[in-house]
Amino acid sequence: MNEYFTVENEEGERVDRFLAGEIEAASRSYIQKLIKDGHIKINGKPVKASYRLALGDRAEVSLPETKDLEIVPEEIPLDILYEDRDIIIVNKPKQMVVHPAPGHYTGTLVNALMYHCKDELSGIGGSRRPGIVHRIDMDTTGSLVVCKNDMAHQSLSLQLKEHSINRVYEAVVHGNIKEDAGVINAPVGRHPVDRKRMSTHSKNGRTAITHYEVLKRFGDYTYIRCRLETGRTHQIRVHMAESGHPITGDRVYGPKKCPFPKLVGQTLHAKTLGIIHPRTGEYLEVEAPLPSYFVELLSYISKKFYTFM
Repeated sequence: MNEYFTVENEEGERVDRFLAGEIEAASRSYIQKLIKDGHIKINGKPVKASYRLALGDRAEVSLPETKDLEIVPEEIPLDILYEDRDIIIVNKPKQMVVHPAPGHYTGTLVNALMYHCKDELSGIGGSRRPGIVHRIDMDTTGSLVVCKNDMAHQSLSLQLKEHSINRVYEAVVHGNIKEDAGVINAPVGRHPVDRKRMSTHSKNGRTAITHYEVLKRFGDYTYIRCRLETGRTHQIRVHMAESGHPITGDRVYGPKKCPFPKLVGQTLHAKTLGIIHPRTGEYLEVEAPLPSYFVELLSYISKKFYTFM
């Protein structure tokens, strides 16, 4: 399976460091081995791990198939928001990984989709990611579109690239946001030290824009709605944390000790997803209802804290 990456803002960065940040679950040593074995090329030519990237460089990564790994269909219930012959939109629950990766080879959304859709999933994403055109984090809930054929996959990929998909999230964050609405425009890239995290302080960050509005204030917490103008990895989590209002329950970007011990992961929900349907060309929008954990948290803090709005 080949994957391709174009250098947009990473000029001068080592190729092994760049690709370790771009390829999920890939360590830098693994990337270096791929380079040594000739599985990585820049602009069609082999390079060394120390190669410094130039603007516009195109990296081609040939990922060896893992022969002893078989992704099998699993009968896992799906909360389906919309489905037709081209796409399926699901409401992903908390603690479900989207596609198989080291440490998560079963119980993923892909395992469930393979059982539900049989052979009707696009092949562009490869054997481990059939139908997957975009992802949300394991502990982020909500709407996610999956493609059943390559035509739909190509259409949705283009919409993602052009930032034309309407993605609206809701979250509960720490602190009292004073403004009723605002825009955070801060590039997001790999953390300069911890490559598994993202940061607005990366020298090679990509343009990232998040629009937010306050839905309700609780003094110590604020209930907000966010609309993504871009879709960088961990974008909302990073933007809110570095603006001083990390998402409640986010132990990666927020307080290590959660004030609500029973809360698992960040209180972030992909509520609205709007796309241009790949076959009809018409706008299609779905909404994923707030999950029970989110509703229960709102109910608890509304009783415990004075509501300002």
